[in-house]
Amino acid sequence: MRSLQALLFLWVVAMASSWAGTQATVVRATYHYYNPSQINWDLRAASTYCATWDADKPLSWRQQYGWTAFCGPDSPGAQAACGQCLQVRNVATNAQTKVRIVDKCANGGLDLDWGVFKQLDTNGQGYQKGSMTVDYQFVGC
Repeated sequence: MRSLQALLFLWVVAMASSWAGTQATVVRATYHYYNPSQINWDLRAASTYCATWDADKPLSWRQQYGWTAFCGPDSPGAQAACGQCLQVRNVATNAQTKVRIVDKCANGGLDLDWGVFKQLDTNGQGYQKGSMTVDYQFVGC
């Protein structure tokens, strides 16, 4: 059983390395109220998909980056995306930040935590429309 777990871990690491640099442009980003700071960055309390694999990571890991759900057009798959990081850029304003994938979604793009969405929505147009257009790229955490 341990060798199977080790093999699975190595496969995930190899796949994650192959996604580095993968990107998508003109992607729709919406927002979700995870409120991580109010729930002590607890993935289980937020009922995220990735809690199954990442909820016991150290607090410093869970709070290092803002959170997002991922369902982008260039996807490594829901479970494999968990814990990966994206560099996200608002196409309209060029504001950008790094986020960690903690959930999956069904909108075809990203579902950013409200705090991250506000950080990127520097002109307020995203909030007014209910979404904004972003580009993203898988990057190392």
